[in-house]
Amino acid sequence: MNLARHIALIDELCFRPFPAEHGPSDVGFSGPGHHVAVLESGDRPDPGPAGRAVTVDQFEKDRDAVYELLASRWGDTDPYNLQTVELRTEREEIPEPWTWLSHHAGVAWLWEVRGTGRWVVVALADRDPSDCVQLLAVVTETAPP
Repeated sequence: MNLARHIALIDELCFRPFPAEHGPSDVGFSGPGHHVAVLESGDRPDPGPAGRAVTVDQFEKDRDAVYELLASRWGDTDPYNLQTVELRTEREEIPEPWTWLSHHAGVAWLWEVRGTGRWVVVALADRDPSDCVQLLAVVTETAPP
């Protein structure tokens, strides 16, 4: 993990313009009002349950290191339960990137970045066992639902 690179990317995304259309970006993908950056990605093809568990454990440690640096800057925050957001998508319109994120991650840590009108989210995408584990940073102008 390159913690300095991750923090620099998050800082840059706080000021990067949002595109008019959804599509791939140099760090993941973006759409109107949001950027999703893949900070780290696990093995493909599927490393099996034991390999996946090792990857999840390592990425949780990496996520916690990113959290510590961002918390020292913007304050401690409690985990945000994305599973309840996913349940809400069945009966109400939830804006992106929150719908997408709720299908991929169970919890997130988020901060409203003063003076930018943006939110920074750090999450571990590990909900789909058929997909690789990813450490994500999301920057969005859409407040959490």
